[in-house]
Amino acid sequence: MCPNCRAFITMADRVCPYCGVQLGPRAVDVRASQLAASFIPHANLTAIIILAINVAFYLLEVALSKSTSISGQVAVLLGAKYAPLIHAGQHWRLLTAGFLHGGFIHIFMNSWSLFILVTEVEQFYGTSRLIVAYIFSTVTGFYLSYLWSPGALSLGASAACFGLIGIMLAMGMRNRADPLTHAVRAHYGQWLIIGIVLSLVPGIDIAAHIGGFIGGFVVGFLAGLPGLPNTPKETLWRVLAGVALAVTVYAFLQDARSYHALVRSI
Repeated sequence: MCPNCRAFITMADRVCPYCGVQLGPRAVDVRASQLAASFIPHANLTAIIILAINVAFYLLEVALSKSTSISGQVAVLLGAKYAPLIHAGQHWRLLTAGFLHGGFIHIFMNSWSLFILVTEVEQFYGTSRLIVAYIFSTVTGFYLSYLWSPGALSLGASAACFGLIGIMLAMGMRNRADPLTHAVRAHYGQWLIIGIVLSLVPGIDIAAHIGGFIGGFVVGFLAGLPGLPNTPKETLWRVLAGVALAVTVYAFLQDARSYHALVRSI
């Protein structure tokens, strides 16, 4: 039941179809002043699927490396950001790199963050905007990394993590009239500060983090929160999410072809 007009609505509605009031969980509103609580995972199905994909690729890396510490050669074979091959036309590495990790601690930290961020972003923005932000921020993150440090091998889901922080801060900047946005800015401002500090650790690809943040922020600023279902705007974001998924599938098909070609050449 809508808390504003008392009309009967479904659990899936994020906007009341009768009065237009924004609905859904207000996780950030409840937890914004509780920094410690904000780092406790609250996963949903989408987060579990994303984590399962990342873990599956990590297990493949472990199997090929025969170690939980992933070798650079295996990372390159499986689609990490590697400038010489990107120069050669393998631009899809800007996406596949976001699903690979360099070791157990690396995937553990990113998984912990994704469990929280994916769930909260989906609660506010819905699945379509989440998918677009995740894929787009991965590409923008590794593209900036490619421009900033072309000689460095890079991989990991942290570009997407920063993208999800970016999309939430975009909501806080775009909807300043909503009292909720103060809590959003405070909550995700804390996430951003902690993330930037950790990015200063040697060996961390800060360029990918900054690029991911920019990508997520752009998506959030352009998209805004979901409106009434089945409107042209909502249909557009569903189409864009489908395109993002199709591009991801294409990237991994290209990745598989490249893997077999590189293995034959070794």
